[in-house]
Amino acid sequence: MALLVNAGNLVPTDPLIHELWREAPPAHVENALQAHVSRLRQRLAALEPEAQTPRLVTYPSGYQLDVAEGELDADVFTAGLERIRNADADADPARTAGELRALLRLWRGPALYGMAGTPLCQAAICRLEESRIAALELLFDSELRLGNYAQIIPELREQLTDQTFRERFWQQLMIALYRSGRRSEALAVYRDLQHTFSQELGLEPSPVMRDVERAILGQESVSGGSGSAGHH
Repeated sequence: MALLVNAGNLVPTDPLIHELWREAPPAHVENALQAHVSRLRQRLAALEPEAQTPRLVTYPSGYQLDVAEGELDADVFTAGLERIRNADADADPARTAGELRALLRLWRGPALYGMAGTPLCQAAICRLEESRIAALELLFDSELRLGNYAQIIPELREQLTDQTFRERFWQQLMIALYRSGRRSEALAVYRDLQHTFSQELGLEPSPVMRDVERAILGQESVSGGSGSAGHH
Protein backbone atom coordinates (compact mmCIF):
# COMPACT_ATOMS: atom_id res chain seq x y z
CA MET A 1 0.00 0.00 0.00
CA ALA A 2 2.89 2.38 0.70
CA LEU A 3 4.01 1.96 -2.90
CA LEU A 4 0.48 2.42 -4.20
CA VAL A 5 -0.20 5.69 -2.37
CA ASN A 6 3.07 6.97 -3.82
CA ALA A 7 2.47 5.50 -7.27
CA GLY A 8 4.76 6.88 -9.94
CA ASN A 9 7.28 8.05 -7.35
CA LEU A 10 10.39 6.41 -5.98
CA VAL A 11 9.90 5.20 -2.41
CA PRO A 12 13.27 4.82 -0.67
CA THR A 13 14.14 1.56 1.05
CA ASP A 14 14.34 2.93 4.60
CA PRO A 15 10.76 4.27 4.73
CA LEU A 16 9.51 0.96 3.31
CA ILE A 17 11.36 -0.96 6.00
CA HIS A 18 9.89 1.28 8.68
CA GLU A 19 6.45 0.90 7.12
CA LEU A 20 6.65 -2.88 7.32
CA TRP A 21 8.38 -3.46 10.63
CA ARG A 22 8.38 -0.15 12.51
CA GLU A 23 10.96 -0.29 15.29
CA ALA A 24 11.50 -4.06 15.19
CA PRO A 25 12.96 -5.04 11.80
CA PRO A 26 14.23 -8.60 11.32
CA ALA A 27 17.94 -9.40 11.50
CA HIS A 28 18.45 -9.49 7.74
CA VAL A 29 15.99 -6.75 6.89
CA GLU A 30 17.23 -6.13 3.34
CA ASN A 31 16.68 -9.77 2.43
CA ALA A 32 13.28 -9.71 4.09
CA LEU A 33 12.28 -6.62 2.09
CA GLN A 34 13.44 -8.23 -1.14
CA ALA A 35 11.31 -11.27 -0.31
CA HIS A 36 8.26 -9.02 0.13
CA VAL A 37 9.00 -7.31 -3.17
CA SER A 38 9.41 -10.65 -4.93
CA ARG A 39 6.02 -11.84 -3.70
CA LEU A 40 4.45 -8.57 -4.81
CA ARG A 41 5.97 -8.95 -8.27
CA GLN A 42 4.53 -12.46 -8.54
CA ARG A 43 1.06 -11.26 -7.57
CA LEU A 44 1.18 -8.39 -10.03
CA ALA A 45 2.35 -10.73 -12.80
CA ALA A 46 -0.50 -13.12 -12.04
CA LEU A 47 -3.01 -10.27 -12.26
CA GLU A 48 -1.59 -9.01 -15.57
CA PRO A 49 0.01 -12.00 -17.32
CA GLU A 50 0.14 -10.16 -20.67
CA ALA A 51 1.75 -6.98 -19.35
CA GLN A 52 4.62 -5.81 -21.54
CA THR A 53 6.47 -3.91 -18.83
CA PRO A 54 6.63 -4.57 -15.08
CA ARG A 55 4.72 -2.23 -12.83
CA LEU A 56 7.18 -2.54 -9.97
CA VAL A 57 10.52 -0.98 -10.85
CA THR A 58 13.68 -1.46 -8.79
CA TYR A 59 16.18 1.34 -8.25
CA PRO A 60 19.42 1.30 -6.27
CA SER A 61 17.77 3.34 -3.52
CA GLY A 62 14.23 1.96 -3.51
CA TYR A 63 11.19 0.92 -5.52
CA GLN A 64 8.55 2.54 -7.69
CA LEU A 65 5.09 1.27 -8.60
CA ASP A 66 3.85 2.57 -11.94
CA VAL A 67 0.16 3.08 -12.69
CA ALA A 68 -1.55 4.58 -15.71
CA GLU A 69 -3.44 7.85 -15.61
CA GLY A 70 -6.97 7.32 -14.35
CA GLU A 71 -6.35 3.88 -12.85
CA LEU A 72 -6.58 5.07 -9.25
CA ASP A 73 -9.76 6.69 -7.94
CA ALA A 74 -7.61 8.83 -5.67
CA ASP A 75 -5.75 10.29 -8.65
CA VAL A 76 -8.99 10.89 -10.58
CA PHE A 77 -10.45 12.67 -7.55
CA THR A 78 -7.38 14.81 -6.89
CA ALA A 79 -6.97 15.82 -10.54
CA GLY A 80 -10.66 16.63 -10.89
CA LEU A 81 -10.67 18.76 -7.76
CA GLU A 82 -7.59 20.65 -8.91
CA ARG A 83 -9.24 21.35 -12.26
CA ILE A 84 -12.34 22.73 -10.53
CA ARG A 85 -10.26 24.86 -8.19
CA ASN A 86 -8.45 26.41 -11.15
CA ALA A 87 -11.70 27.14 -13.00
CA ASP A 88 -14.17 29.95 -12.35
CA ALA A 89 -16.68 28.19 -10.10
CA ASP A 90 -18.88 31.31 -9.95
CA ALA A 91 -19.44 31.22 -13.71
CA ASP A 92 -21.46 27.99 -13.69
CA PRO A 93 -22.29 26.79 -10.16
CA ALA A 94 -24.65 24.10 -11.46
CA ARG A 95 -21.90 22.50 -13.51
CA THR A 96 -19.43 22.85 -10.64
CA ALA A 97 -21.84 21.19 -8.21
CA GLY A 98 -22.49 18.35 -10.64
CA GLU A 99 -18.79 17.72 -11.21
CA LEU A 100 -18.05 17.80 -7.48
CA ARG A 101 -20.84 15.34 -6.68
CA ALA A 102 -19.49 13.00 -9.36
CA LEU A 103 -16.02 13.19 -7.82
CA LEU A 104 -17.33 12.64 -4.30
CA ARG A 105 -19.14 9.49 -5.43
CA LEU A 106 -15.70 7.96 -5.93
CA TRP A 107 -15.48 7.80 -2.15
CA ARG A 108 -16.89 4.55 -0.76
CA GLY A 109 -15.67 4.93 2.81
CA PRO A 110 -12.69 6.34 4.71
CA ALA A 111 -9.50 6.83 2.73
CA LEU A 112 -7.25 3.75 2.79
CA TYR A 113 -9.51 2.07 5.32
CA GLY A 114 -7.55 -0.23 7.62
CA MET A 115 -4.17 1.29 6.73
CA ALA A 116 -4.12 4.23 9.13
CA GLY A 117 -1.38 2.84 11.36
CA THR A 118 1.50 3.11 8.93
CA PRO A 119 3.39 6.41 8.49
CA LEU A 120 3.38 6.68 4.69
CA CYS A 121 -0.26 5.65 4.49
CA GLN A 122 -1.25 8.02 7.28
CA ALA A 123 0.30 10.93 5.40
CA ALA A 124 -1.67 9.97 2.28
CA ILE A 125 -4.86 9.60 4.31
CA CYS A 126 -4.46 13.13 5.68
CA ARG A 127 -3.92 14.56 2.19
CA LEU A 128 -6.91 12.73 0.72
CA GLU A 129 -9.22 13.56 3.62
CA GLU A 130 -8.32 17.24 3.47
CA SER A 131 -9.05 17.19 -0.27
CA ARG A 132 -12.41 15.52 0.36
CA ILE A 133 -13.37 18.21 2.89
CA ALA A 134 -12.27 20.94 0.47
CA ALA A 135 -14.45 19.39 -2.24
CA LEU A 136 -17.44 19.35 0.10
CA GLU A 137 -16.91 23.00 1.00
CA LEU A 138 -16.78 23.93 -2.68
CA LEU A 139 -19.88 21.83 -3.34
CA PHE A 140 -21.89 23.53 -0.60
CA ASP A 141 -20.70 26.94 -1.83
CA SER A 142 -22.05 26.11 -5.28
CA GLU A 143 -25.34 24.81 -3.90
CA LEU A 144 -25.74 27.99 -1.84
CA ARG A 145 -25.31 30.04 -5.02
CA LEU A 146 -27.98 27.91 -6.67
CA GLY A 147 -30.38 28.31 -3.76
CA ASN A 148 -30.53 24.57 -3.05
CA TYR A 149 -30.84 25.13 0.67
CA ALA A 150 -33.22 22.28 1.48
CA GLN A 151 -30.88 19.78 -0.15
CA ILE A 152 -27.70 20.77 1.65
CA ILE A 153 -29.07 21.41 5.15
CA PRO A 154 -29.21 17.69 6.05
CA GLU A 155 -25.93 17.09 4.22
CA LEU A 156 -24.21 19.78 6.27
CA ARG A 157 -25.63 18.41 9.51
CA GLU A 158 -24.28 14.99 8.57
CA GLN A 159 -20.81 16.38 7.86
CA LEU A 160 -20.76 18.17 11.20
CA THR A 161 -21.17 14.88 13.06
CA ASP A 162 -17.67 13.95 11.86
CA GLN A 163 -16.15 17.39 11.26
CA THR A 164 -17.32 19.17 14.38
CA PHE A 165 -14.55 21.75 14.33
CA ARG A 166 -14.81 22.66 10.65
CA GLU A 167 -16.12 26.20 11.01
CA ARG A 168 -16.94 26.56 7.34
CA PHE A 169 -19.58 23.83 7.59
CA TRP A 170 -21.19 25.63 10.53
CA GLN A 171 -21.18 28.86 8.52
CA GLN A 172 -22.72 27.23 5.46
CA LEU A 173 -25.41 25.59 7.59
CA MET A 174 -26.31 28.91 9.23
CA ILE A 175 -26.55 30.61 5.84
CA ALA A 176 -28.66 27.82 4.34
CA LEU A 177 -31.08 27.90 7.26
CA TYR A 178 -31.32 31.68 7.29
CA ARG A 179 -31.98 31.92 3.56
CA SER A 180 -34.63 29.22 3.95
CA GLY A 181 -36.52 31.48 6.33
CA ARG A 182 -35.42 29.50 9.38
CA ARG A 183 -33.75 32.37 11.22
CA SER A 184 -34.22 31.02 14.74
CA GLU A 185 -32.66 27.70 13.73
CA ALA A 186 -29.70 29.50 12.18
CA LEU A 187 -29.11 31.36 15.43
CA ALA A 188 -29.46 28.11 17.38
CA VAL A 189 -26.71 26.63 15.21
CA TYR A 190 -24.44 29.51 16.21
CA ARG A 191 -25.16 28.86 19.89
CA ASP A 192 -24.33 25.19 19.37
CA LEU A 193 -21.08 26.19 17.65
CA GLN A 194 -20.20 28.58 20.45
CA HIS A 195 -20.89 25.97 23.14
CA THR A 196 -19.00 23.22 21.32
CA PHE A 197 -15.90 25.31 20.68
CA SER A 198 -15.89 26.67 24.23
CA GLN A 199 -16.29 23.27 25.88
CA GLU A 200 -14.06 21.23 23.59
CA LEU A 201 -11.38 23.71 22.52
CA GLY A 202 -11.57 26.61 24.95
CA LEU A 203 -12.06 28.92 21.96
CA GLU A 204 -14.62 31.36 20.69
CA PRO A 205 -15.97 31.31 17.11
CA SER A 206 -13.93 33.25 14.58
CA PRO A 207 -14.70 36.87 13.64
CA VAL A 208 -16.22 35.59 10.38
CA MET A 209 -18.74 33.52 12.31
CA ARG A 210 -19.55 36.39 14.66
CA ASP A 211 -20.20 38.60 11.64
CA VAL A 212 -22.62 36.01 10.24
CA GLU A 213 -24.46 35.88 13.57
CA ARG A 214 -24.71 39.68 13.75
CA ALA A 215 -26.06 39.85 10.21
CA ILE A 216 -28.71 37.25 10.99
CA LEU A 217 -29.66 38.99 14.24
CA GLY A 218 -30.08 42.22 12.28
CA GLN A 219 -31.97 40.39 9.53
CA GLU A 220 -29.45 41.63 7.00
CA SER A 221 -28.32 39.85 3.85
CA VAL A 222 -25.64 37.24 4.46
CA SER A 223 -23.05 36.57 1.81
CA GLY A 224 -22.27 32.95 1.11
CA GLY A 225 -20.70 30.75 -1.47
CA SER A 226 -17.07 31.61 -0.84
CA GLY A 227 -16.64 32.19 2.86
CA SER A 228 -13.38 32.18 4.76
CA ALA A 229 -14.28 30.52 8.05
CA GLY A 230 -11.64 27.99 8.89
CA HIS A 231 -11.25 24.91 11.03
CA HIS A 232 -9.62 24.22 14.35
